[in-house]
Amino acid sequence: MTSVKVRPGEPIDKALRALKKKIDKEGILKAAKAHRFYDKPSVKSRAKAKAALKYKKIKSFNRY
Repeated sequence: MTSVKVRPGEPIDKALRALKKKIDKEGILKAAKAHRFYDKPSVKSRAKAKAALKYKKIKSFNRY
């Protein structure tokens, strides 16, 4: 469970920003969106292959 401690006198906006940043960093929202609809196994494997290709391209570009 993600939580943010709010100090006395701290504005709520600042605490909300910290919470959003923490949720984004942990990938909670991304996981929730991924589980919103059912994906067929073929679609999942295609997306996984596409992500691996993207990762490989970025890694080879940063090598030089």
